[in-house]
Amino acid sequence: MPIYTPPTEDMQYLLHDVLKISASDIPGYAELDPDFTGAILGEAGKLAAEVLAPLNATGDAEGCHWDNGVVRTPKGFKDAYDQICAGGWIGLDMPGEVGGQNMPYLINSAVGELFVSANMAFNMYQGLSHGAMSAILAHGSDQQKATYVPKMVAGTWSGTMNLTEPQCGTDLGLIRTRAEPQVDGSYAITGTKIWISAGEHDLTENIVHLVLARIPGGPEGIKGISLFIVPKFLPDEDGNPGRRNALMCGGLEHKMGIHANATCVMNYDGATGFLVGEEHKGMRAMFTMMNEARLGVGLQGYAQGAVAYQNALAFAQERLQGRALGDPSNPEGPADPILVHPDVRRNLMDQKSFVEGARALTFWGAQMIDRAHRMQDPDAEAMISLLTPVIKGFLTDKGFETTVLAQQTYGGTGFTRAAGAEQFVRDARITMIYEGTNGVQSLDLVGRKIGQNGGKALMAFFDMVKSFAKAHEADEALKEGFLDPLKAASKDLQAAAMYFMAEGMKSPANALAGSYDFMHLFGHVCLGLMWSKMAVASQAALAAGDDPRAFHEAKLATGRYYMARQLPATALHLARIRSGAEPVMALDAANF
Repeated sequence: MPIYTPPTEDMQYLLHDVLKISASDIPGYAELDPDFTGAILGEAGKLAAEVLAPLNATGDAEGCHWDNGVVRTPKGFKDAYDQICAGGWIGLDMPGEVGGQNMPYLINSAVGELFVSANMAFNMYQGLSHGAMSAILAHGSDQQKATYVPKMVAGTWSGTMNLTEPQCGTDLGLIRTRAEPQVDGSYAITGTKIWISAGEHDLTENIVHLVLARIPGGPEGIKGISLFIVPKFLPDEDGNPGRRNALMCGGLEHKMGIHANATCVMNYDGATGFLVGEEHKGMRAMFTMMNEARLGVGLQGYAQGAVAYQNALAFAQERLQGRALGDPSNPEGPADPILVHPDVRRNLMDQKSFVEGARALTFWGAQMIDRAHRMQDPDAEAMISLLTPVIKGFLTDKGFETTVLAQQTYGGTGFTRAAGAEQFVRDARITMIYEGTNGVQSLDLVGRKIGQNGGKALMAFFDMVKSFAKAHEADEALKEGFLDPLKAASKDLQAAAMYFMAEGMKSPANALAGSYDFMHLFGHVCLGLMWSKMAVASQAALAAGDDPRAFHEAKLATGRYYMARQLPATALHLARIRSGAEPVMALDAANF
């Protein structure tokens, strides 16, 4: 049976040693002292380890059950969900006026990692609700906010997002679902949506679907799409579930992973829907939910890597195989633990250095979201907008890769279900696909984000790296292991951006062919920056004599590993980008 130990010490280190949140000027951060955040993470970690994690393998094995439109979640899920609701975890960062606890998004992200690592499929139920609540709060009417959000915060109602249809995924301009205006101001929604996570289940008394559809007579393409609230049960005069709406789950998808989350075909047959925001402006409203979801999926990617690494490390510490070079580490036993072998160490260091760097990047990004939302800071908004496709795309690609590395640590044992490693691989795989495939993320990054506002956010990122390096240039202990590699990687990123500006105007294909490499190049620079920030924090802690010394020494060693062994990949990505579109497009379509 897989294990899970909440990484609360590492989280506290990031919050207080690296990000120094208690000293931040962001409203609500001053109260986040170590004792307070430690209490939150401690309680969330206990719930994750003792309630959610034990249901992960059993939920995967049992899956969800569909019977003529009714969906049952695996055994134990309803009780676990009720405990989540009782603790107020669903509304952790929601406004107080709708029943939330008004915590910063950063704290919600930290708690989210704990729940995702413990049981990703389970956490998706409340994760979808969070995105739906955010969209309604941002774009809904006062009546819609009052009717739906408090019950979703309490967890008695849940939410979904309905985008994809059988004929369209990424290209939402091809949507066919219709919304016919009714005399009472509502709309009759008719159509089929597929791959709807948490579309039907037995955890809540009502499910609030956010559905994209077309109002007849509207513009073609995405400019003619509107967003609607379509509840499973229509609220009565008292706001309680009333008449059953004309919608039904037509079946469940049989999937590679996340078996315990109900991925549904949803059929709408003249269902009553209520317009959110303005007619034909649905994409603007839905993107509130989609952008939040993309950041959440990036978190899912590294969180699955984190729990996979924990289990791989435990196996490597216990599994006896072969002897160490030189003196044996286990002379009384028949063999040494495989952790002594350099290639196993390389494998585990790849996992560890990615997971800890990715966690830092995600927390840093969450802090920027808080700055953007709580302080109306346009620069923070622009920066997190730039980094969203990087966080989603890079962290899920590398997160999946980390689960595979963890599985490899086990050897043949990792290919069996008994070890549990293969479930982490299967569950992590979807993160590279949903909420916009990673190829789409890279196209968004290169085609839209880096050039927005004349490239202001990208230039600000370069200035941030440059200013950080300059501020610490006198620190010889940082120079060779951290600052020099970071500056070299940043120069590679700048060179790639310059290539796009020079060649992209001549041939857009040159930029698009290099977009995926650019996303990974950018991701490596971000993690290089995070590891450099952690190095500064840990060196300061060691100089001050702070305990535990072993923790900070391990941070520095892990950071040096990333800077020496992973960050040089930026040169490879730059070389690929500079090769342009010709090698990509040279083969005639008929010859594939």
